[in-house]
Amino acid sequence: MSEEKPAREPIAEDARIDALEARLKAAREREEERNQPKVQGADANYRMGNRVLADLLGGIFGGFVIGWVIDHFAGTSPWGLLVMLFLGIIVAFRNVIRSANAHSADPDKDQ
Repeated sequence: MSEEKPAREPIAEDARIDALEARLKAAREREEERNQPKVQGADANYRMGNRVLADLLGGIFGGFVIGWVIDHFAGTSPWGLLVMLFLGIIVAFRNVIRSANAHSADPDKDQ
Protein backbone atom coordinates (compact mmCIF):
# COMPACT_ATOMS: atom_id res chain seq x y z
CA MET A 1 0.00 0.00 0.00
CA SER A 2 2.51 2.50 -1.08
CA GLU A 3 -0.10 4.40 -3.05
CA GLU A 4 -2.33 6.55 -0.92
CA LYS A 5 -5.71 7.21 -2.40
CA PRO A 6 -8.05 9.75 -0.94
CA ALA A 7 -10.97 8.17 0.79
CA ARG A 8 -13.38 10.03 -1.42
CA GLU A 9 -13.17 11.54 -4.83
CA PRO A 10 -13.49 15.37 -4.89
CA ILE A 11 -16.96 16.51 -5.77
CA ALA A 12 -17.23 18.04 -9.19
CA GLU A 13 -18.41 21.62 -9.27
CA ASP A 14 -22.15 21.81 -9.48
CA ALA A 15 -24.04 24.78 -10.86
CA ARG A 16 -26.56 24.51 -8.03
CA ILE A 17 -23.83 24.84 -5.39
CA ASP A 18 -22.36 27.87 -7.18
CA ALA A 19 -25.80 29.49 -7.35
CA LEU A 20 -26.40 28.74 -3.66
CA GLU A 21 -23.05 30.26 -2.68
CA ALA A 22 -23.80 33.37 -4.73
CA ARG A 23 -27.21 33.73 -3.08
CA LEU A 24 -25.69 33.25 0.38
CA LYS A 25 -23.05 35.89 -0.34
CA ALA A 26 -25.71 38.35 -1.55
CA ALA A 27 -27.85 37.64 1.53
CA ARG A 28 -24.87 38.24 3.85
CA GLU A 29 -24.10 41.54 2.12
CA ARG A 30 -27.74 42.67 2.42
CA GLU A 31 -27.79 41.67 6.09
CA GLU A 32 -24.56 43.58 6.82
CA GLU A 33 -25.92 46.65 5.03
CA ARG A 34 -29.20 46.39 6.93
CA ASN A 35 -27.45 46.06 10.30
CA GLN A 36 -25.21 49.09 9.82
CA PRO A 37 -26.39 51.99 11.97
CA LYS A 38 -28.28 54.65 10.07
CA VAL A 39 -27.78 57.58 12.42
CA GLN A 40 -26.59 60.13 9.88
CA GLY A 41 -29.78 62.20 9.83
CA ALA A 42 -30.89 61.33 13.33
CA ASP A 43 -27.50 62.20 14.74
CA ALA A 44 -27.52 65.62 13.07
CA ASN A 45 -31.03 66.31 14.35
CA TYR A 46 -30.02 65.23 17.85
CA ARG A 47 -27.04 67.59 17.80
CA MET A 48 -29.22 70.43 16.51
CA GLY A 49 -31.74 69.86 19.29
CA ASN A 50 -29.02 69.83 21.92
CA ARG A 51 -27.60 73.06 20.54
CA VAL A 52 -31.00 74.78 20.64
CA LEU A 53 -31.54 73.61 24.21
CA ALA A 54 -28.08 74.79 25.27
CA ASP A 55 -28.64 78.19 23.62
CA LEU A 56 -31.97 78.66 25.38
CA LEU A 57 -30.81 77.53 28.80
CA GLY A 58 -27.47 79.32 28.53
CA GLY A 59 -29.03 82.63 27.53
CA ILE A 60 -31.65 82.54 30.25
CA PHE A 61 -29.30 81.30 32.98
CA GLY A 62 -26.50 83.66 31.92
CA GLY A 63 -28.84 86.67 31.96
CA PHE A 64 -30.17 85.62 35.35
CA VAL A 65 -26.71 85.26 36.91
CA ILE A 66 -25.33 88.49 35.44
CA GLY A 67 -28.47 90.39 36.49
CA TRP A 68 -28.29 88.97 40.00
CA VAL A 69 -24.62 89.98 40.31
CA ILE A 70 -25.42 93.51 39.09
CA ASP A 71 -28.29 93.76 41.60
CA HIS A 72 -26.17 92.38 44.42
CA PHE A 73 -23.31 94.85 43.95
CA ALA A 74 -25.23 97.89 42.67
CA GLY A 75 -28.28 97.53 44.91
CA THR A 76 -30.71 97.93 42.01
CA SER A 77 -32.89 94.94 42.88
CA PRO A 78 -34.87 93.69 40.86
CA TRP A 79 -34.21 95.87 37.83
CA GLY A 80 -30.75 94.58 36.92
CA LEU A 81 -32.03 91.01 37.12
CA LEU A 82 -35.07 91.74 34.97
CA VAL A 83 -33.16 93.70 32.32
CA MET A 84 -30.36 91.13 32.04
CA LEU A 85 -32.83 88.22 32.04
CA PHE A 86 -34.72 89.91 29.21
CA LEU A 87 -31.48 90.49 27.28
CA GLY A 88 -30.47 86.85 27.89
CA ILE A 89 -33.78 85.67 26.44
CA ILE A 90 -33.33 87.91 23.38
CA VAL A 91 -29.80 86.61 22.81
CA ALA A 92 -30.97 83.00 23.23
CA PHE A 93 -33.74 83.38 20.66
CA ARG A 94 -31.42 85.21 18.27
CA ASN A 95 -28.95 82.30 18.47
CA VAL A 96 -31.72 79.74 17.91
CA ILE A 97 -33.02 81.64 14.88
CA ARG A 98 -29.49 82.01 13.43
CA SER A 99 -28.74 78.30 13.84
CA ALA A 100 -32.15 77.36 12.36
CA ASN A 101 -31.52 79.58 9.34
CA ALA A 102 -28.03 78.13 8.88
CA HIS A 103 -29.44 74.61 9.15
CA SER A 104 -32.24 75.27 6.65
CA ALA A 105 -29.79 76.79 4.15
CA ASP A 106 -27.56 73.68 4.24
CA PRO A 107 -29.32 70.72 5.94
CA ASP A 108 -26.41 68.32 5.29
CA LYS A 109 -23.89 70.55 7.02
CA ASP A 110 -22.51 69.14 10.28
CA GLN A 111 -22.19 71.77 12.97
